[in-house]
Amino acid sequence: MAAYGLYTHIASNKFRSMLLLAGLFALVYVLVYAGALIAEVVSNGNETIVYYLSRAFYDLKVAAPVATVVAAAWIVIAYFFHQSMIDAVTGGHDVTRQEQPRLYNLLENLCISRGITMPKLKIMESPALNAFATGLNPRQYSITVTTGLLNALNDKEIEAVLGHELTHIKNGDVQLMVVAVIIAGVVGFFGELFFRLFTNFSWSSGGGSWSSGSSSSSRSSSSSSDSKSSGGGAVVVIIIAVVLIVVAWLLSQVVKLALSRSREYLADAGSVELTKNPDAMISALRKIENRGELPGATSAVMELCVDNPREGFADLFATHPSVQSRVDALVKFAGGHDPGPLPPPGYEEEEPEAQAGRQGTPPPLRQGPWDDAGGSASPPPVPASSPAGTASGNPLGNPMGPWGRR
Repeated sequence: MAAYGLYTHIASNKFRSMLLLAGLFALVYVLVYAGALIAEVVSNGNETIVYYLSRAFYDLKVAAPVATVVAAAWIVIAYFFHQSMIDAVTGGHDVTRQEQPRLYNLLENLCISRGITMPKLKIMESPALNAFATGLNPRQYSITVTTGLLNALNDKEIEAVLGHELTHIKNGDVQLMVVAVIIAGVVGFFGELFFRLFTNFSWSSGGGSWSSGSSSSSRSSSSSSDSKSSGGGAVVVIIIAVVLIVVAWLLSQVVKLALSRSREYLADAGSVELTKNPDAMISALRKIENRGELPGATSAVMELCVDNPREGFADLFATHPSVQSRVDALVKFAGGHDPGPLPPPGYEEEEPEAQAGRQGTPPPLRQGPWDDAGGSASPPPVPASSPAGTASGNPLGNPMGPWGRR
């Protein structure tokens, strides 16, 4: 499906997402087939590979309706209770206009300007800089914002983040991601279940039932050969089952990755369309960069956030596109201006002398983007008429940078 503009990209992305979601659901049956292979080996320890494969396929046809009902029940439970589970993990709670007038008014103005139903507003008490949207229908839609984000971002930047999350809701990203996480959870749960059953059986049996034919020297050479081949067939089938389980889990993570990565770019573009301010979105991303880790949150929750800073093997398939690539896209396609990344978390709080002592280098001169050539210790004032994060009227840009006084 060819895509030429923002809305055709959104439609194309939805079509591809539905195909990916169908493939993700199909992985449940792959796991059922792998479980059937293991069950056949356990119950019939001396058969050929063809026998195990054909019997497992028959078992799959018999168990498919049950697997479908179980997966559907899992989805129904998550449909009604996923928000409660997320709130229990993150500690998010509803807020009213009286409690958060600044945040509430920014969200309400965006919704009114575009005719979008106002989602619930939630606050998470955390110094992390992040936000996420959840919900599977208009009555469940909600946007959760951390207190750290509220304290660190100005109104334009918060508006850009809210626009990002509203775009996720408007484009149907929230429903697809929640369902994808649920189905991937089914795949992961049954995959781990089958793997544990297999390992427990292997340790308890010691493999004796698979090699019983070769342990009897009194049998004829032909029967011994048949027993060895059938025992080897059982081992091969077990290997096939384990490979299927691992591949199903890996593919479920890859599908989640594809869904998440493709939608973050469109949500950034949708935020710019709502706010007409690409610089605010870029500035917000730069502030959030490497500061969005939610303590105690699972990978499934982090995948819903504006930015997922987790790295390493455990979250190899759960990362968002890098902030740099998202900023580059906004600069290229939305005409925004990139001020560059902020110093690493904790670095900007240190005194220059402390940084120099830690690095073993002379103290740096205070001639960064907030200081003039003479090395003044404080940034020059910004005219009240020039919003933070813009470069209008000054070819060199805002001398304070888009983040204001630190």
